[in-house]
Amino acid sequence: MIPCSAAEICRAVGGTLLQDADAAVTNVSTDSRTIAAGDLFIPLVGEKFDGHAYLDGALARGAAGCLTMRAPAQLQPGKFYILVDDTLLALRALASWYRGRFTLPVVQITGSAGKTTTKEMVAAVLAQRFETLKTEANYNNHIGAPLTLLRLTPEHRAAVIETGMNHFGEIRYLGEMVRPDIAVITNVGDAHIENLGGTRAGTLRAKSEIFENLSPDGIAVLNGDDELLHTVTLPQRIIRCGKGENCDVRVTDIADRGLEGLSCTVRTAKAAYPLEIPSPGAYMIYPAAMAAAIGEYLGLTAEEIVRGVAAYVPTGSRMHLIRRPENRLIIDDCYNANPSSMRASVGNFLAEPLEERQRRVLILGDMLELGDWSEREHAAIIEMAAQDPEAELLLVGPEFAKAYDGLAEKPANVTLCPTRDDLISLLKVSPVEHSLVLVKGSHGMGLEQALEAL
Repeated sequence: MIPCSAAEICRAVGGTLLQDADAAVTNVSTDSRTIAAGDLFIPLVGEKFDGHAYLDGALARGAAGCLTMRAPAQLQPGKFYILVDDTLLALRALASWYRGRFTLPVVQITGSAGKTTTKEMVAAVLAQRFETLKTEANYNNHIGAPLTLLRLTPEHRAAVIETGMNHFGEIRYLGEMVRPDIAVITNVGDAHIENLGGTRAGTLRAKSEIFENLSPDGIAVLNGDDELLHTVTLPQRIIRCGKGENCDVRVTDIADRGLEGLSCTVRTAKAAYPLEIPSPGAYMIYPAAMAAAIGEYLGLTAEEIVRGVAAYVPTGSRMHLIRRPENRLIIDDCYNANPSSMRASVGNFLAEPLEERQRRVLILGDMLELGDWSEREHAAIIEMAAQDPEAELLLVGPEFAKAYDGLAEKPANVTLCPTRDDLISLLKVSPVEHSLVLVKGSHGMGLEQALEAL
């Protein structure tokens, strides 16, 4: 972060300076536990917490100053205090002002699935030429996005910002800070559909808020094989990426190597890029094609684009391969799940050969926030997974249980676990050995806690 004075921050957030201090802010934090010297502490307030309770402690740990919604009875000497109406809105205002200090290509990414994968792939490509800031982990919300922007430094030459949402207005809120030069939508699926009018058309409308703050001379990069995204029209240039003939950036010559990844050729009007993608899953062609398109648009060489895609590393619990004794290979894909991503993971898993292993086990947790679609979508996943009569299904959560009970024909080899803890208890008494295992569910199911029992 470029050092900022208390007076600059006060003007940026429209606050009142209760006490000034001769200190430069070099970082912004909303977590009092991570405070370091020179930090600005912003206490956030939620339904069950109030960061103001930790204000004095944060200042004592070295914070240069703070924002506050309440004037403290006592002010610590040598610290600045800025009074604001709402600390969350002040965080947004500060990030928006700070973003305006930089002229560099900014990529904003949203979509129903694949946001983090695409962010990592694009950042891996751009990093071959530019010092690139990227969203860490999945910090893609109204807190994570502004904190990411506030990490920009003069050394950065590009930024890749992931933005998530579950309600209308959230992408607009984030886009007002990010102000992208390149807007990416990975796909339009069923995630959070109960909050978006119960239709994919509602999801498209929410995702399309990303274009409201797209630079007039910017570009949109879209999944060209997504039928709903075909309907998007913009005054800005659109680059569609996919396998279809209508795509500006086409993926051909796809060779799936299972868990080792896949290769393909990405063809643009200018060049053909032979890519080696070091991660499994047929859907990986889309982040690779989008990264190639963005890299080419920003002037990277073919060599840099190819090298960047090959340098991609999955993050978190996304198709993470865990090898265990007793000939177990666990595919940890339990970061999150919606119908689209669940179908993709289950399909890829069923296509993977067992080789010398004896069992195929799917541990699937509930997909959350599907509303009226929930029973239908969970039933469809059960029926899809049961296409392999030898596959064993461990279904975790009430949504899968309800869907299973409603099936006219109930597949064999299904075990229902009401909760994650029930799953863990089962795995302890019935170890999964000599098996290929998929673990996937919504983040709220906490299935990553079951991995140690495998």
